[in-house]
Amino acid sequence: MPYIGQWVLEAACAQLKAWEQNPMTREITLSVNVSAKQFNQPDFVRQVRATIQNHVINPCLLKLELTESIIVENINHIIITMIALKILGIKCSLDDFGTGYSSLQYLKKLPLDQLKIDQSFVRDLVDDDGDKAIVQTIINMANSLGFNVIAEGVETAEQRQYLLDNGCTHYQGYLFSKPVPIDEFEVLLNKN
Repeated sequence: MPYIGQWVLEAACAQLKAWEQNPMTREITLSVNVSAKQFNQPDFVRQVRATIQNHVINPCLLKLELTESIIVENINHIIITMIALKILGIKCSLDDFGTGYSSLQYLKKLPLDQLKIDQSFVRDLVDDDGDKAIVQTIINMANSLGFNVIAEGVETAEQRQYLLDNGCTHYQGYLFSKPVPIDEFEVLLNKN
């Protein structure tokens, strides 16, 4: 019986295949959260490769979001797995950055594509000098390391503007939409 993580990966790839038929959605990247347990399975890369081949999707449109807890495991295994995923064309993002186990020593070694600023730093961003300093540091560090950066938990225009003014151009949060089923998401896309 497949793990829930494999079921989610299958569903994501099926959705990417469906979106491929529509010019409005064919270039959307879909992010999938991956648990440390799933990522560390000995056949994880083989499972991912088989899934993208089975659905005949463009792997560049699939992004795997990894939590910082993955880093506490065998770093060499993590790097090898991430490189194998990148060879397939898959992007990797480090989710909830700044809240867990990150080591700058590890960060410079990981073949990441993106850092995701945790919402705990975005929530009071407009009024809290400490959050401003942390967010600016994450954005600058990500840019220096060649990583894309995305902020989660963006709920106000002021937060978005501050992030934009400081070099973060990708966001997620209630300012744009609450989480919705796929059919509602597609309706929202057609309105814009």
